[in-house]
Amino acid sequence: MTLRQSHSKSRIDAAVAAYARGSARWDMARTQRWGLGLLFVVLVIASWQLAQVDLTRLATGLPKLGHWLAQAWPPTLHELPIFLLRTGETVAIAFLGTLAAVLAAVPAAFLAARGISPLGSLRVPLRWVLNAFRGVDSFVFALIFVAAVGLGPFAGLLGVALHTWGSAAKLFSEQIETMPLETTEALEAGGAGRVVAFRYALLPELLPAWASQALYLFEFNVRASTVLGVVGAGGIGQELKASMDLLDFARLATIIAVILVAVTLIDTLSGWIRRRLS
Repeated sequence: MTLRQSHSKSRIDAAVAAYARGSARWDMARTQRWGLGLLFVVLVIASWQLAQVDLTRLATGLPKLGHWLAQAWPPTLHELPIFLLRTGETVAIAFLGTLAAVLAAVPAAFLAARGISPLGSLRVPLRWVLNAFRGVDSFVFALIFVAAVGLGPFAGLLGVALHTWGSAAKLFSEQIETMPLETTEALEAGGAGRVVAFRYALLPELLPAWASQALYLFEFNVRASTVLGVVGAGGIGQELKASMDLLDFARLATIIAVILVAVTLIDTLSGWIRRRLS
């Protein structure tokens, strides 16, 4: 066999091997796609059964819903001052709960951040604790605190604060982990302590992003706090539950309208502030 024939055979063998590898990868990718598709179908069917979806009941209930909507007009306005006061309680719950959570999240974020935490191996258990607080909804925490401190907005505030603490600390620590640490390390090498290095190297870069994230959490907490009154944690949710219990749909329509206006105004203002910070 000549040298040219040898090179030609090698190229052919390489092409055949490459084709075989590509064909195998394509077959594997196709199998994975079919497997994921089958898993998705099974998940939909299982969820449909577990959620007890019944379209017949929906069709039967829609006329009843239409009757309720007809009863909601015109909305009643004679209790509007009370609704505004309760809405103010809801906003106060969200604001103070978010503020307390953000203030507590700042040191927790530094302690939980990978690469700069002084806790060493204890950093991981701290992240587990923060994830646990983040995983429990503020509604559940409010229910617990109603039993501990009694009815009223204070229980709702504590519930919002604990849940938001876990969320804010996670967001803040992830922001720290994405920051370049060269300036901080240079300051430490020059004799500055770790706290001083963080104060002058990291915080000026982190504060705008943290403020934007805190505003977003506040927006979320305002919406979430509207239902805390259902468990006795104060706010407009208390009036909402009373209207539902009494089937007073005109009163309910007014409450929903007040909530929508308040949430829209807060979202708009918060969005404007976040754009200014970015």
